[in-house]
Amino acid sequence: MTEKKAVRVPRQTYEKELLGLQTELVKLQEWVRAEGARLVVVFEGRDAAGKGGTIKRVSEHLNPRIARIAALPKPTERERTQWYFQRYVEHLPAAGEIVLFDRSWYNRAGVEHVMGFCSQEEYQLFLRQCPIFERMLIEDGIRLRKYWFSVSDTEQQERFRKRLKDPLRRWKLSPMDLESITRWEAYSQAKDTMMVHTDIPEAPWYVVESDDKRRARLNMIAHLLDSVPYREVPPPVLDLPDRPPSTGYQRPPRDLQTYVPDHAAGL
Repeated sequence: MTEKKAVRVPRQTYEKELLGLQTELVKLQEWVRAEGARLVVVFEGRDAAGKGGTIKRVSEHLNPRIARIAALPKPTERERTQWYFQRYVEHLPAAGEIVLFDRSWYNRAGVEHVMGFCSQEEYQLFLRQCPIFERMLIEDGIRLRKYWFSVSDTEQQERFRKRLKDPLRRWKLSPMDLESITRWEAYSQAKDTMMVHTDIPEAPWYVVESDDKRRARLNMIAHLLDSVPYREVPPPVLDLPDRPPSTGYQRPPRDLQTYVPDHAAGL
């Protein structure tokens, strides 16, 4: 029996619900700040699975001093000689902070393993150490949420095609992204193995079906909010002060400064 495909969320419904969820995310942020909580959210999944777009919607209205995105580049030569988790530890949150990992230490379980960027010994060591590492984070008080964005092979290819034709999104594609098409089963097997070793009770994986980007964003944000026992923190009472009377200040002539051309005037 063929599984019935979910109906695409209408744009108007999506935008209304998203705004409500983003309002709650601001409340979550203020609770994290007030309580001195530490929250880590890991976004993982195949290329073009919708991680980046979801992170953008999560962080859109948040204070970047409280909620920051960690998207690490490939390791330097020095970092390659460190303990594998070391470069990620320095990006973990302090009290009152949220960190959104746009890919994380799970690079070793996916890209590095499939593409041969790490040895088999390094890969096996990661699978042994990762649950221990995450339990240490949780025992120290960090709230850890892990989301796997699941996209079908046909939808991934369609998104790749659109990126190839779109000059605003062409930068999102790399030769490695395109090579992932030819290694679909290898990535699937790597994901299955990763889940077996790291889907632990203390830090379970939550799978987000992401063929419909709108549905995926709403589902992920709603789940994150439901998983954290935050409360609304009353904002400080602020009064807009009256502007004091002029003391005689005179603005310098406009022609002493260089202004940008009025591009908008020609539209």
